[in-house]
Amino acid sequence: MAGLDRNTPLPTEITLHSQSKRLEIAFDDGSRFTLPFEFLRVHSPSAEVRGHGPGQETLQQGKRDVDVVDLQPVGNYAIRPVFSDGHDSGLYSWDYLYTIGQQQDALWQTYLDRLARAGGSRDPAKVPPPAPKSGCGHHH
Repeated sequence: MAGLDRNTPLPTEITLHSQSKRLEIAFDDGSRFTLPFEFLRVHSPSAEVRGHGPGQETLQQGKRDVDVVDLQPVGNYAIRPVFSDGHDSGLYSWDYLYTIGQQQDALWQTYLDRLARAGGSRDPAKVPPPAPKSGCGHHH
C-alpha cells in the first residue's frame, strides 16, 4: 500500500482553499505544494483513472471546474477527497502527494499533451456524454 514509505516526509499542514480550488500541503522537510483540484482529479490514484496496469489509464476530460466537497482522512497515511463530479475512490497517500507535488509541472504538461492528442477538452461543456454502458441503445 502506498503511503507507508518511511523515507517520505509527513504532512504538517493540509489546507483546502475552496475559492481558488487548490489544496495546499506542507511537509516536515520544508516542502510545500499547492495542487489545483483539477490536477488532483485528473491524477487520481484510483483504478477508475489509472486502470489496473500500464496502458489502461482513462484520460480525464472536462474537469476544469471540479471542486473538492469533502476531504476525509484515511488512517495515518492518506486522504480521500470527494470531488463535485462524484469521484471519491482515490486514496492520496502522503508519498503519492509528495511525488505529484514534486513532479507537478511535468505531470500537468504530459496531461495537456495527452488531452490535445485525443482532441479532448478541460471544459465540461465541450466533453461529449459517455457512451452507453451496454447494448446498442435501441429499444426492441
